[in-house]
Amino acid sequence: MGFVSLLLVASSPVVEVLLIAVLGAYLASGHGHKVLLGASARTDINRVVYAVFTPALMLSSLARTVTLRDAVSWWFMPVNIGIIFLAGGLLGWAAVFLLRPPQHLRGLVVASCSAANFGNLLLIMIPAVCREEGNPFAEDGGAGVCTDRGLSYASFSMALGGLYIWTHTYSVMKRSSEIYRKMNHESTLASAVAHHGHDEAAHDDPKKDSLRQEEEEEEDNQLEEPSWNDDEEEGLVSQPSSDSFVVLDHEREQRQALLMPLVSSYHLQHSGGNKISVWDKLKHGTHQILEELTAPPTVSAVLGFSVGAVPWLRSAFIGDGAPLRVVQDALKILGDGTIPCITLILGGNLTKGVRKTAVSRWIIAAIIGIRYVALPLIGVAAVKSARELGFLPPDPLYQYVLMLQFALPPAMSIGTMAQLYDVAQEECSVIFLWTYLVAALALTLWSTIFMSILS
Repeated sequence: MGFVSLLLVASSPVVEVLLIAVLGAYLASGHGHKVLLGASARTDINRVVYAVFTPALMLSSLARTVTLRDAVSWWFMPVNIGIIFLAGGLLGWAAVFLLRPPQHLRGLVVASCSAANFGNLLLIMIPAVCREEGNPFAEDGGAGVCTDRGLSYASFSMALGGLYIWTHTYSVMKRSSEIYRKMNHESTLASAVAHHGHDEAAHDDPKKDSLRQEEEEEEDNQLEEPSWNDDEEEGLVSQPSSDSFVVLDHEREQRQALLMPLVSSYHLQHSGGNKISVWDKLKHGTHQILEELTAPPTVSAVLGFSVGAVPWLRSAFIGDGAPLRVVQDALKILGDGTIPCITLILGGNLTKGVRKTAVSRWIIAAIIGIRYVALPLIGVAAVKSARELGFLPPDPLYQYVLMLQFALPPAMSIGTMAQLYDVAQEECSVIFLWTYLVAALALTLWSTIFMSILS
């Protein structure tokens, strides 16, 4: 399979995503027509995607393609995706620590580095590779057998990836939004308190006002010695200084929360450094985990695994003679709307993001470097090691899918979460624009390398 043919195969799904995004941008721009995809419309569509389309997609694909035997024989794929999330999350946290992006972008950076598009790109790319003459995967049973096996691997990858994304990445984005809103609230309170203190000072006696100005100048010259005076008016003036320490504490806690997103975010429930009991932390952490595990996409993934793994349930929903086949068909129709809606929303957000946001080029470069350089190298090492240890089936197409998972662009569901929690929506679209543009060339190069390794 030549480089040009592989370039066309690898770029076709990316071009499809970009074309739909351009349509979304046009519908949201209002040029020559009414705005059909405004901010409120994007928010409403996003909620439907989260509650209806995504669960239907995961449930129908898992029930249709994965059996209990497949889940047992492909046991390394969930481990492989876990390695991607672990390595990408650590590298993303390192990028946040070094580049110090704005508070509302930190969760987005970690999510973009760890969560990949495990679904629709593989569903398009794997069958296209199997149909090409000269590919190393169609030798055993021809292009038809290769395509069937490839679709099963891609569907299993999409379902597992969705399970990880809607637990780990969902928690990262949610916690980042909570911390950002908490710090904004504290900053607003500190500004209001300081403004109130200055207003009171303006109405004081001129002699007292001049004396207070001299005291404030002395405090400015001694920034390293915060005032602990119990005087009410001086306490009002020094309040922003103490609040800044709270902000710094929250920044440190936020970095820890991004590394361990399923750990309780109890620090969002108290302010001023007050201690709470271990029991309260445990209760809140348990509540957070249960809330994230009961999200509609997660529940649908569990149901899909159950239907696919239990023979009598599978025979009831799957197959030409299944009595409940109409339910599966209805879920498939709903699921088919997931990718177009997500892509239209991303395109609509992009119209505002390009003009308004200022995403640092270093942040974009760091995400691209992690996604298309560091992670594929880690993937080659991980899959080759697993093959040498005998953990993988002998099918080279299965091993190719495992390697390709490390070279995929960020998951489009991140845009759904950004819209859901109203955080970094425009920046998310800008990051997606650049990462998906680079993906066409990066997927081609790494696909060529992976095939040469496995052939």
